Amino acid sequence: MDPLSQGTVGAALAQSSADKKNILKISVIGFLAGLAPDLDVLIQSSTDPILSLEYHRQFSHSLFFIPFGSLIVALLFFPLVKKSMSFKTVYMASFLGYATHGLLDACTSYGTLLFWPFSNERITWNNISIVDPLFTIPALILVGTAIKTKKRIFSFFSIGWIIFYLSLGFVQYERALSTAYDLAKSRGHNPERLTLKPSFGNLILWKSIYQHEQTFYVDAIRTVQSSTVCSGESIEIFDYQQHLPGLDKESQQAVDVERFRWFSQNYLGFDEEKNLVTDVRYSMLPNQIEPMWGLVIDDKQDTNQHAIWWTGRDLDQREWDLFIDMLSGKKCGNRDLD
Repeated sequence: MDPLSQGTVGAALAQSSADKKNILKISVIGFLAGLAPDLDVLIQSSTDPILSLEYHRQFSHSLFFIPFGSLIVALLFFPLVKKSMSFKTVYMASFLGYATHGLLDACTSYGTLLFWPFSNERITWNNISIVDPLFTIPALILVGTAIKTKKRIFSFFSIGWIIFYLSLGFVQYERALSTAYDLAKSRGHNPERLTLKPSFGNLILWKSIYQHEQTFYVDAIRTVQSSTVCSGESIEIFDYQQHLPGLDKESQQAVDVERFRWFSQNYLGFDEEKNLVTDVRYSMLPNQIEPMWGLVIDDKQDTNQHAIWWTGRDLDQREWDLFIDMLSGKKCGNRDLD
């Protein structure tokens, strides 16, 4: 998730181990420990665009790395607070803050290697958006209140809100999932794969992607009291023979595509206009296939050259208005499946 959310959740859990005299210091340690796993973003290459994708949310986010990551954080902070806290106290705060990070990231759709080095599967529970102010702001207010009043009860209120909101995300996911399957059935489709993810900043409007034969179908599902669908777009599944027949399968670009396939959990499409291999899971609007990122392929370039990383994350006013209309229910009324 976003850094503020990660730090807030880390601080909330760390506070639960604090006493009145050190609650502020424990909160700061927990907050920063909650951020620490994302230091893996420093692992990157100016020539290899996939390297950062492979290492972000990898070993530093693994459940098995928590004791070691916590130790590193504790060793960094202990010299600053050793006059007022024992190393055990600092380590416990670091451990509680650090431990929240990978689990919270796994709740999003990006994917987290929770079981590295024993598994390279990207765990995605898809029950919260990568950025969700309604999740973060109440938790942050309660963490701040605990610091100001020096009362841990507000820490537990914050943890309670975090657990409640994430649980609500699972409930909404199941409701949207049922609607997605009904939608596919109404089209005469039998989904071979189906993925759901909440759209930006909410648990109401979801993006549904399912595969039927050689096509991905993308729709928006709004679920409150009942579920409605904003029918969306479709795109053919990426295929070398069809989309990049001239690409040398032994070239570095082909290797990069396969690495990107792993990152995108095999939800690859192709934009012929940009010659772009895309990640169909992500778009600015939940019922569209316009990509947020991908790999530009040039089958005429040197076989040792990497593919070019491309991003396009601009949301103009018209698209923003459309998103608000879908979220409020003004546009998602063309099909009601409840």
